Amino acid sequence: MMAWLDGLDPHWTWLALGVLLAIAELLAPGYFMIWLAAAALLTGVAAAVLPLSGPLQVGLFVVLAALALALGRRWLARNPIESADPLLNDRGGQMVGQMAVVTNAIDGGTGRVRLGDSEWLVRGPDAQPGTRMRVSGHEGTVLIVEHIN
Repeated sequence: MMAWLDGLDPHWTWLALGVLLAIAELLAPGYFMIWLAAAALLTGVAAAVLPLSGPLQVGLFVVLAALALALGRRWLARNPIESADPLLNDRGGQMVGQMAVVTNAIDGGTGRVRLGDSEWLVRGPDAQPGTRMRVSGHEGTVLIVEHIN
């Protein structure tokens, strides 16, 4: 069934594995598989140049993978990936600084405001419906509002 593998040099298997792992990293980026791909590619090169037995190749891959992951982790810690829009998944954070209109009176520190096309629960100073307030922060999905000065 796998007769075509009989004539295949082992280094090609490592090189193919490295390429497949690199492609997997491109399809599902997570900065993990690329380090394993590098280890597989280096193992393939070593297997092509040196007469390594199968178990030695696997051992080399394990050592190179651990080393590559450790170095990759250190590199990512020193060079963090910065988002082009850090508030992309922080809808409450996007609202800070915007003006909202009270829809349900803020009484006892809680109420509702309209901001854009949505109504939000708020905490802040007491205010009557129709009052314009500024969003000064948020705690989860509850906006913190203040009077406009």
